[in-house]
Amino acid sequence: MKMNEEKRMESFSKELKLLLLLLEVKSNTDIMVRNKEILKDIDWELFIQLSLHHRVFSVIYKRIIDINNIDIPSHVVQVLRQHYQKNIFRMLQLSGETEFIAQIFAKQEIRTLFLKGPVLAVHLYGDISLRTSADLDILIPIDQLEDAEEILLTHGYIKDDYIQTVLNDWKWRHHHITFYHPQKKIKVEIHWRLNPGPAKEPSFKHLWERKREVFLSKNPVFILGNEDLFLFLVSHGARHGWSRLRWLLDIDYFTKLVSDWKNVKRLLEEYHYLHVGGQALILASTLLNTNIQKEMKVLTESNRSERLAQEAFFYIKQMVNLHTEPVPDEIARYHKNHLFSLMSFQQKCLFIASFLFPYPEDAEVLPLPKFLHFLYFPLRPFLWAWRWGRKQTLS
Repeated sequence: MKMNEEKRMESFSKELKLLLLLLEVKSNTDIMVRNKEILKDIDWELFIQLSLHHRVFSVIYKRIIDINNIDIPSHVVQVLRQHYQKNIFRMLQLSGETEFIAQIFAKQEIRTLFLKGPVLAVHLYGDISLRTSADLDILIPIDQLEDAEEILLTHGYIKDDYIQTVLNDWKWRHHHITFYHPQKKIKVEIHWRLNPGPAKEPSFKHLWERKREVFLSKNPVFILGNEDLFLFLVSHGARHGWSRLRWLLDIDYFTKLVSDWKNVKRLLEEYHYLHVGGQALILASTLLNTNIQKEMKVLTESNRSERLAQEAFFYIKQMVNLHTEPVPDEIARYHKNHLFSLMSFQQKCLFIASFLFPYPEDAEVLPLPKFLHFLYFPLRPFLWAWRWGRKQTLS
């Protein structure tokens, strides 16, 4: 750990430090014996809030139970136990729905890769109770989206039609559509990309060729191969500022699965995520004491990865929630700048060029027949200027 990272961690609350220490414990329970002082003057309500916010309460509960002679109030343990048990039932429900969707999609010959949910819990943790999931994320080929939508609607799901589009920009500006089952209370996100564009990423064909099997019961379901999974985990976590420690815990557990990192590094390099992979490894090593193997240490020595890791402390220290609207202006501005700093030079060029492509807002300002939508390209600077001027006038 570098000195500037140590100084940043000094500014963490005692409650956050305790949370990180418990996540670090793993099989070495002596850590808590050597750090008994940290248990003094803890705001236990804040500790519970942190456990829930970072979605690590299941692991924290198990660590507390496994450690003898740790002085944690009984009501704290009871609250964590309640959430742990509730999560088990939820993960069992999602496991059943995972197998159900895999089955109905397979009948229609829709190739299906599950990105997160119970399959990730089994693959990384070996236990569905140790990871939380709010919904199911499924990747399919883009040309089978209509088939998948028809199947889900037939089985009681309702589509959330929140995507506005012009000239088919949804295909690269967005990366998933959402469905919700009101009776089962399950949300399913159907992905056609791993992340929103514009950015280069592996094709579904290549992802499918490298897939792995996971068994939730008798029948296998498919997930990303390990190299692709690491690329997805680091790009997803970085895109959300690593604002939940659960995503870093995934990285910690992932490092135990892989012995040969050469292909992981090659894939990160091919798709311009070397610096993001370095950021993830630095954060996991710093906060969770993750063991970084020799082949990947070169990424943690990158100045850019180091800077990006330092920027992520902003989210972790302040318990930032990017998922609940409205996001405070200060945080929204910081996150916007951080997202841009995460991009490689090629990604930045694509991102800047994407502003020349018409937006749905252009069609709202000046509705045109579909066959004239090509005119939004030359008109875009004028429409943008009009919207900006109107916004300034209103403000």
